[in-house]
Amino acid sequence: MLAEREIPDEVADQVLDRFTEVGLIDDAAFANAWVESRHRGRGLGKRALAQELRRRGVDDQLARDALEELDPEQEEDTARALVRRKLRSMRSLDRQVAMRRLLGMLARKGYPGGMAMSIIKEELDAGYEEFPLLGSSGLEPE
Repeated sequence: MLAEREIPDEVADQVLDRFTEVGLIDDAAFANAWVESRHRGRGLGKRALAQELRRRGVDDQLARDALEELDPEQEEDTARALVRRKLRSMRSLDRQVAMRRLLGMLARKGYPGGMAMSIIKEELDAGYEEFPLLGSSGLEPE
């Protein structure tokens, strides 16, 4: 942006250095706040958060450091909450269809496949009585 306004590189570097010194530019703080905000607000997993940080020009090491702050248990709890919320609208679906849709949702949000599959199976099994999904025959399982 400074180059677009024809500000000499030397002046731009001095201004940016000064902003960094006084704490107006802090990529690490930005990355940490972004990870926390987007994980809580949108339920994004580490992979999706890493992509967003990369698109915003955050250094890879700073992004990794910020993502390490995200507790794996917190990430799993968030994925589980997303699955539970989505299951409410899937009462009439075949188990395989529901599983495929839930896997797609978690993949788009950046959750690893192994974690997603494990959580989905657990939630489908645990929620069977509350949300009985149709069997492959189209009839409710006995």
